[in-house]
Amino acid sequence: MRLIIVSGRSGSGKSTALDVLEDNGFYCIDNLPAGLLPELAERALLHTELLQPLVAVSIDARNLPSQLKRFPELLDEVRARHIQCDVLYLDADEETLLKRFSETRRRHPLTTAERSLAEAIHDESLLLGPIIDLADLKIDTTHLNLYQLRDTLKLRLLNKPEPGTAFLVESFGFKRGMPVDADLVFDVRCLPNPYWKPELREHSGLEPSVAQYLAAQPDVEEMFQDILAYLVKWLPRFAASNRAYVTIAIGCTGGHHRSVYLAERLGQALKEPLKNIQVRHRDL
Repeated sequence: MRLIIVSGRSGSGKSTALDVLEDNGFYCIDNLPAGLLPELAERALLHTELLQPLVAVSIDARNLPSQLKRFPELLDEVRARHIQCDVLYLDADEETLLKRFSETRRRHPLTTAERSLAEAIHDESLLLGPIIDLADLKIDTTHLNLYQLRDTLKLRLLNKPEPGTAFLVESFGFKRGMPVDADLVFDVRCLPNPYWKPELREHSGLEPSVAQYLAAQPDVEEMFQDILAYLVKWLPRFAASNRAYVTIAIGCTGGHHRSVYLAERLGQALKEPLKNIQVRHRDL
């Protein structure tokens, strides 16, 4: 059995996550009372007609605070049944969440006559603290549209065929902000920038012309070898610590050239020593 617990602040994309999982064969339950989590897992194991049941539930701030405080022990009960269980936490910055609520005109579940929308969004993080601390995978949806979020969820959650650590090598541009869900960040802005070559500016690090230019730069090769040596040595130790997901972020200024090229090369080089390597380019 595989169980995915989806949580996050209101407006961060939880409904989209459940839709994606439902479209891919998961039985989904929205707003499950947290206290029912062990019982749900037990019933799914005993009464399902599927050999390998797939279940996803949403647990968020609509729960009673007392139930959310019990989340760590409830999760332990589920995992004691030897169920593959991933906790997904979605979030976005507060300015983005405010904008999303103003656009949809939905009422935030924590707003009252005495509590403004901004205060409700802030307080929601405090209520969900026990879940945030135990999240296996955190995804920042601030810069993701609906389709990008769907693609990210499919890549991270559904391309993980068996228990073990899923490694993501992600390129990004610092000008759009650093990924808050990154575990390791490498800054490659010191390398020669193809942006300043007019014939390369409109191309990306995926294209041969840019790749050939960067491959010919000694500093680029030296940076690649240093990062690769570090990852080959330390990523297996992340896996040994039972981490379900690890994100390695490679950043340049715009996220189009240097970081893309290096992320692609690192992804290819790491497939040999590690099983589950994924590559994503956030800003392409």
